[in-house]
Amino acid sequence: MRRRDPDRRRRILAAAADLVSRRGFHAVAIGEIGAEAGIVGSGVYRHFASKNDLLVALLDQAMQRLQNRAATIVAQTEDDHVALSLLVRDHIRVALHDRDILAVYHREAHSLPDADRRRLRREQRHYIEEWVGVLGPLRPDLGDGELRVLVHAAIGAVQATLFHRSGLTEQRLAQLLDGAAHACLGVLPSPAPDVNAT
Repeated sequence: MRRRDPDRRRRILAAAADLVSRRGFHAVAIGEIGAEAGIVGSGVYRHFASKNDLLVALLDQAMQRLQNRAATIVAQTEDDHVALSLLVRDHIRVALHDRDILAVYHREAHSLPDADRRRLRREQRHYIEEWVGVLGPLRPDLGDGELRVLVHAAIGAVQATLFHRSGLTEQRLAQLLDGAAHACLGVLPSPAPDVNAT
């Protein structure tokens, strides 16, 4: 009996993220995703019931990654200033290393069935609240609504790089995004740890 490749699901998701981020969800066929992943198109259906299920899995993967890391950072970091900088730098790391998946999230969330879209929006709000929770004590001059505006601005500043190829080195780009996000938040970057910490 032939064993199923345990890495196949990950390859399918990676192939889908790459293709969809470049061409859009509706322009990519399941057969193309399979070919990019090194399998026949019908093999995709062993892991995903439909193309929409594949999109949901991609966006879930992106959101869960961000949420899990944010929860860990907040739980393990007593200093709000350090925690905020870690949240910023973790988001930068995801934007630089998983840019395809984040780009898909940004461009294709509207293509989801209503229930999945609402669930992902809820998870996104929980993620934002992790940032708001550590920013609040650092910006006591602001109300809750103002804090959320700044968090959205900081995340938007980081995610602007998803659709712009700067030609800068990854290290320089990370430094610029770190400064821009902290400027949006109105908080100086914590001197430690750096963008590769945790």
